[in-house]
Amino acid sequence: MFPALAIACLVLALIPFLLCLMNLFLYRPPQAVAPAGIPPVSVLIPARNEEAGIARTLEAVLANRGCSFEVVVADDSSTDHTRAIVEDFVRRDPRVRLIATPPLPPGWMGKNNACQTLAAAARHDIALFVDADVHLAPDAVARIAGCLVRRRLSLASGFPHQITRGFWEKLMVPLIHFVLLGFLPMIGARLSNWPAFATGCGQLIAVRLSDYRAIGGHGAIRGLIHDGVQLPRLFRRHGLRTDLFDAETLAATQMYGNFRDLWAGFSKNAHEGMATPVALPIWTVLLFGGQVLPFLLWPVAWFGSADPVARWALAAAIGCAWAMRLALALRFHQSWLSALLHPFGILVTLALQWMALWRWHGGKEVRWRGRAYSRS
Repeated sequence: MFPALAIACLVLALIPFLLCLMNLFLYRPPQAVAPAGIPPVSVLIPARNEEAGIARTLEAVLANRGCSFEVVVADDSSTDHTRAIVEDFVRRDPRVRLIATPPLPPGWMGKNNACQTLAAAARHDIALFVDADVHLAPDAVARIAGCLVRRRLSLASGFPHQITRGFWEKLMVPLIHFVLLGFLPMIGARLSNWPAFATGCGQLIAVRLSDYRAIGGHGAIRGLIHDGVQLPRLFRRHGLRTDLFDAETLAATQMYGNFRDLWAGFSKNAHEGMATPVALPIWTVLLFGGQVLPFLLWPVAWFGSADPVARWALAAAIGCAWAMRLALALRFHQSWLSALLHPFGILVTLALQWMALWRWHGGKEVRWRGRAYSRS
């Protein structure tokens, strides 16, 4: 029994390890494109109570070069100084416009309402949705728009560099790349338009607005929270091409500043990702069996009387898990602490997902940005 369990652990660890090796060759930043080949871009920023960082975000966008663009900010019923800060930019730079998001209709999520309003106000066909806490590099707008045009995509999305400062951020946030590159067959996602292969990052999404509007845009996913996943799936269901790019050098953000915000942020859209009644048991087997169980069994196998095959299978599984995390830490400038404490981070992630599943299907509210959403 013990050798069979150890070999099963090795197989479960090898799956993400091998996928990650292949994906790292495919997951690349957009290439630079000559300015003449880039159409004008509408940079669209939904903002709700963002006074702490909206000025820096706008300064970073306006410093971009290589293409012409406008910047449209939607003030989503902010109760702080967000609107006044943006108005100051409007007075100083004609490229910046400020609009107000209409009152939230029944059945809509706040960000979807703001993004739909932004899309209606945009003047150009290429649009880049940027969260208000994401800071773009000076060539980001041109390279992302060029990627959309050069590869003839309807939607392209990238994961910005994730700034982590506290212990829990360092432990949990890097797992985004672990799950993305360890379990998404990127070659399949590019060869097939299957919606199940679609994913993206809601912090940074570029679209062709002609396609976006034709399929309903954020209005078609109005009641869903995770637009980073749901919008690419919507595009693919309509036969439109989507893809991912590496935005590590193009954008940066700090998603969460403390454990409470991190837990709430990861929990709010968990039920649209891992935390479904069908998916979560499968994810638990994959993650616990391949990333945690080998670490628990190895001391018993190595210092006990286990079969040598079991010992080496568990050692190889641990080697796969750590090698993958260390490679990701090096590639994406992540915390080494997260890589070393990898099995603990997986346990916390699974606990969060199971808690989110229990709360959502129990009718508990999800609270975010001062708004409450529930299953009912």
